Amino acid sequence: MAILSVIRRWHLREGVSIREIARRTKLSRNTIRKYLRERTIEPKYAKRSNASKLDTYAAKLAGWLKSEGAKGRKQRRNLRRMHGELVALGFTGSYDRVAAYARAWRRSGQEHERSVGRGTFVPLTFGMGEAFQFDWSEDWAQLGGERVKLQVAQFKLSHSRAFVVRAYALQTHEMLFDAHNHAFRVLGGVPRRGIYDNMKTAVDRVRRGKARDVNVRFAAMVSHFLFEAEFCNPAAGWEKGQIEKNVQDARPRLWQPPPSFASLQALNEWLEQRCIALWDEIAHPEQAGRTIAEVWREERSHLMPMPRPFDGFVEHTKRVSPTCLVHVERNRYSVPASFANRARERASVFRAHRGCC
Repeated sequence: MAILSVIRRWHLREGVSIREIARRTKLSRNTIRKYLRERTIEPKYAKRSNASKLDTYAAKLAGWLKSEGAKGRKQRRNLRRMHGELVALGFTGSYDRVAAYARAWRRSGQEHERSVGRGTFVPLTFGMGEAFQFDWSEDWAQLGGERVKLQVAQFKLSHSRAFVVRAYALQTHEMLFDAHNHAFRVLGGVPRRGIYDNMKTAVDRVRRGKARDVNVRFAAMVSHFLFEAEFCNPAAGWEKGQIEKNVQDARPRLWQPPPSFASLQALNEWLEQRCIALWDEIAHPEQAGRTIAEVWREERSHLMPMPRPFDGFVEHTKRVSPTCLVHVERNRYSVPASFANRARERASVFRAHRGCC
């Protein structure tokens, strides 16, 4: 509409030649002549004569979008999964066509659209073996016939995008350290830098800028593996956007429907093998024609060798009661009578209480 107005003004009012208008607008001279000859004021396009491949499945897709909108964020199917299910039903179109339909469907349901300025973002690039990103998420699984809410540790190499997922009952120091031991074992080494948010198991206090009071045991783990820990600014998830996206992508790939296993150990063994298998199935987002596994094999030689596993216990001092009991996180443990009314380090008790799988 705007370009037609400009063409008419240039030619009819300012006397600009058709050749010059074609040079300025990059339109063909025949198109410009047609617009001027027919005195076109509004652009008109021929109606589409051939049906879209999605027309047959539009009603089903609209129903899915409506039903998924009523679910919680973590239980929703993403568009990739919906496209795959349409393909299973016989749809031969591309994912982009499904995404375009979903955008139009959402816009049609909004009476008022708001335009919010989102700022300018510079994409981050990482060298081989340079960095990994870490985050926790929450998901559900069936363990021993019971639906259980799990805390999931997620690692991702920033260059190759190889990722590791491991589930735990709690987000504690012991679980965090155990997750690092297993992740570096599966990834084949240790990157030079780790990117985290300001989780309580790592940061005791957030100070001005990038300054942090780092937890003593977390600092000991970082020193053991010889990587540098870097913490994002508060409420700045885009600074570790790769692992944030991995949390979203892992749900339809691993947790929908909820996996069912006899024990947490069996679940983690399956998660490890499934992640490795997905490396061969997922294309690298930046290196066309290559999978995550191919890029990871190239990056593995640039990782630092992994030392022995980090001993992830946490020491506290607890006083033994007159009845020879130690209270640890709402649990009571018996100790030899010789320790009654004395302070006792609970390291060995804590290992037994929180043994990682």
